[in-house]
Amino acid sequence: MQKKNSLDGSFGNLSVTAAERRQRISLVFRAVAPRYDLMNDLMSFGIHRLWKRKLAARVTDVSGIIVDLAGGTGDVARLLADGRRRVVICDPSLPMMEAGRGRGSAGMTWLAGEAEKLPFADASVDLLTIAFGLRNATHLQLALAEIRRVLKPGGRFVCLEFSRPAAWLAPLYDLYSFLVIPRLGALIAREPLAYQYLVESIRRFPQQRDFAALMEQTGFRGVYWENVSFGIACLHFGNRPHET
Repeated sequence: MQKKNSLDGSFGNLSVTAAERRQRISLVFRAVAPRYDLMNDLMSFGIHRLWKRKLAARVTDVSGIIVDLAGGTGDVARLLADGRRRVVICDPSLPMMEAGRGRGSAGMTWLAGEAEKLPFADASVDLLTIAFGLRNATHLQLALAEIRRVLKPGGRFVCLEFSRPAAWLAPLYDLYSFLVIPRLGALIAREPLAYQYLVESIRRFPQQRDFAALMEQTGFRGVYWENVSFGIACLHFGNRPHET
């Protein structure tokens, strides 16, 4: 009898409960953790590293406590850890963090936690960043509310996430996403279904203007966005306003 992949059938039904979706996302990242960074390099031709460097460059003026949410293997946190700031990686996937710890973690703290229930006190964080992780939140607006809660008044939020590319690029990008990426997942990570889920999660995430509106509805101010690579990905910025 052929062994059934533990991810089979996990992502075709969108009407699953929050607990079921959380469990399935956990299975995805447990499966891909050992080759996650390699797959990111192959899928994006290494361009994701340029996007993350741009994120880090936008926040060099922020000092204090920085949380990189859904920080995974710590690649963004390493760009933020300059020796003068305390950087905390917060991620719900222990296998992802374990994969990253072996690559050096000087000046960084690793902490398990979910976006919808962050393990930080109110108004305790100067900057919260998240790269390609917010689309995996079970409740997006609840996650945004939690992010706002833990930021200090005036604290900043930066989200790097896949978005909707320019109209001329969208058809080619869609073909690449649905035909090439799952096959790369099968070849390199040996988990094509996991990467099929990741592609589908990109499509479900709000487009640039819609996500900016959602941030404003959740109480962020100074909201704006900056497309990278013609909108394939997008940097979203906002801050928790000072109390009046």
